[in-house]
Amino acid sequence: MFNKRILLAVVGVLAASLTLSACSTGTSDTGSDSPGSSSDAAATFNDQDVSFAQSMVVHHSQAIDMAQVILDKDGIEPRVTELAQDIKDAQGPEIEQLNGFLEQWEAPSEMEGMDGMDGMDGMAGTMSEQDMADLETATGIEASRLFLEQMTVHHEGAVEMAQVQVDEGEDPDATALAQKIIDDQNAELELMDEILATL
Repeated sequence: MFNKRILLAVVGVLAASLTLSACSTGTSDTGSDSPGSSSDAAATFNDQDVSFAQSMVVHHSQAIDMAQVILDKDGIEPRVTELAQDIKDAQGPEIEQLNGFLEQWEAPSEMEGMDGMDGMDGMAGTMSEQDMADLETATGIEASRLFLEQMTVHHEGAVEMAQVQVDEGEDPDATALAQKIIDDQNAELELMDEILATL
């Protein structure tokens, strides 16, 4: 009887030890694989990711400004007004997401040396001050057509910038957003071409 009790006690201790060991291992593995862990966040971005986020915030901001110019006008082709609202609705949250990346990476939220419209010179597809002035003064069908022409160039620039991120970025979330921008804006490019053909 004594030996049986000792044997049962030993078996119980071993079973408890194995259970605790398994739980401990599972917790450790889950923690190390968590995509939100600080070690992973620090290891999954590079200079391209930062450049993409900084420049795309500025690029998107101008697109929203262009869309708002159209939304503030009367006599605009309804399909153009709807597109302008879609652009504003889509790119506003994307700016928040991009700024979230920059905060996570502890990177500046704006490009160094960026100073208003002048700082956009050379950024793919952006409008100049004169371009924006022309859009603001245009009316009716002329404004609708000018917006589509300018936004076509603007979207082509965004797609170009996003493709560089897909090719050279490291952060998976930033790259996924870049691919979404490519897909969404290519679809809008097709739509803008269709609308232009009917104006």
